Amino acid sequence: MDVLDIARWQFGITTVYHFLMVPLTIGLGILVAVMHTMWVRTDKPEWLRMTRFWGRIYLINFVLGVATGLVQEFQFGLAWSEYSRFVGDVFGSLLAMEALLAFFLESTFLGLWIFGWGRIPKKVHLATLWAAVIGSIVSAFFIIAANSWMQHPVGVITDDATGRPEQVDFLAVLTNNTALAAFSHTLVAALMVAGAALVGVGLWHLRKRTLAGAPSTDVDHSVWRRSVRLGGYVSVAAFILTAVTGDYQAKLMYQQQPLKMSSAEALCTTEAPAPFSIFAIGKIGSNECDDVHSWTVPYLLSYLAHGDFSTAVPGVNELQQEYAAAYGATYPDDPSFGDKAGEEIDYTPLLAVTYWNFRLMISMGMVSAAVGAYALWATRKGRVPTNPIAVYGSLAAVAAPFVANAAGWVFTEMGRQPFVVYPNPDVPRAEQVYFFTAQAVSPGVSAAEVLTSLSTLTVLYGALAVVEAWLLVRFVRGGITTGDGAPTPGHTPEGTPDDDQPGGRDRTDDDVLSFAY
Repeated sequence: MDVLDIARWQFGITTVYHFLMVPLTIGLGILVAVMHTMWVRTDKPEWLRMTRFWGRIYLINFVLGVATGLVQEFQFGLAWSEYSRFVGDVFGSLLAMEALLAFFLESTFLGLWIFGWGRIPKKVHLATLWAAVIGSIVSAFFIIAANSWMQHPVGVITDDATGRPEQVDFLAVLTNNTALAAFSHTLVAALMVAGAALVGVGLWHLRKRTLAGAPSTDVDHSVWRRSVRLGGYVSVAAFILTAVTGDYQAKLMYQQQPLKMSSAEALCTTEAPAPFSIFAIGKIGSNECDDVHSWTVPYLLSYLAHGDFSTAVPGVNELQQEYAAAYGATYPDDPSFGDKAGEEIDYTPLLAVTYWNFRLMISMGMVSAAVGAYALWATRKGRVPTNPIAVYGSLAAVAAPFVANAAGWVFTEMGRQPFVVYPNPDVPRAEQVYFFTAQAVSPGVSAAEVLTSLSTLTVLYGALAVVEAWLLVRFVRGGITTGDGAPTPGHTPEGTPDDDQPGGRDRTDDDVLSFAY
């Protein structure tokens, strides 16, 4: 393996690992804010307990997400310095705004929410949580805008002296149609993750309480039932919205990155009308497209690509020739391309990766929606499902939208190879901005150095995964307790002298820190 391969593995592993936490943080943050809003409006204890329980899960995931996310931007300068130089004029403003505006917004107000229980007015306290949640959404938007610029560069001109893009229209970068499509798709996918968590954990606790003979009239029963119902509605609605936003995103991809989408269908030759592939066999793993055979649905791919059932969809073989004619059949014989210099360029992404990740993304989303629909049906009119296969299956299905999100990003990123910045087909060929992945890696690092960092980060992230899993399992199994440490208005926080007690002893009935723990 050369430096490029190891660096790509490192970035892929750390990015997918980090992104496992991002959708749960965004989606669960929104739902916890909704729970807190319902408590402020109704003053019902079940909404408060829901806010406290799910708020802890949200905080655990947020902290681990921050810890793993810090590595991402460091990698740009360490393993991908040439890439950093190339995109720096665009990414500098986006990443600065993400860090200075969005991240400080969410971290500052999240701190106020954690330590503000019983110390600030209820509505102001609620506003701090919404501010933190909005901050995380804005943060995600800036990151997605940066990624979408790599997929579809806009708002720049090429500096003749350096050959690098120079940003001339920041608003165009922010309103990039690729960014808007990806952001909306990511946001509803995050809600699907949060909905699955509420359904799986809620059903497990409902069954556990029912088998233990706990009454169905107490507050905790209402907590878990409301969690399941809310999660079910969110899962089903989010899947529908994910399908709608995904359809729009796919149509954009067919315009902007046709080779990626044709590879996702293993469509070797141009067809009109084009069928949608259900299952493929053959030499898909060796990227030999002509030896791939598919079971298909006639006409469907033409509709997904263009909105009608007759338009032609270009095939992989024809597109490979078009790209070779436009951008070169071989890499330039230049030292900046390292071992790739002079080699033939394969513009076709790995068919096995794009084809199967596209289907994995869709199928796991369907599993999540099906579980959400089952939960709504199984808990109708006060029912409590106790079938262990159904309940434990729903708990295991919490992983389904995580897998769907990860598969979607693997498809998106791997599908644009061999470009790290993909050429924008909407502008004349002479004005297009693009950058090959082969020339993006840092020239001053060795394979051994990158392999060392890859191994170290993999071990470190593995340890963090164990920590997060242990914390999540601990708090999920512990369920809801009445004295869970989040003081409510009217209670004196810990550390306040009690004048009624000899010596003014401190009250210890409400410990805000235990909620943070």
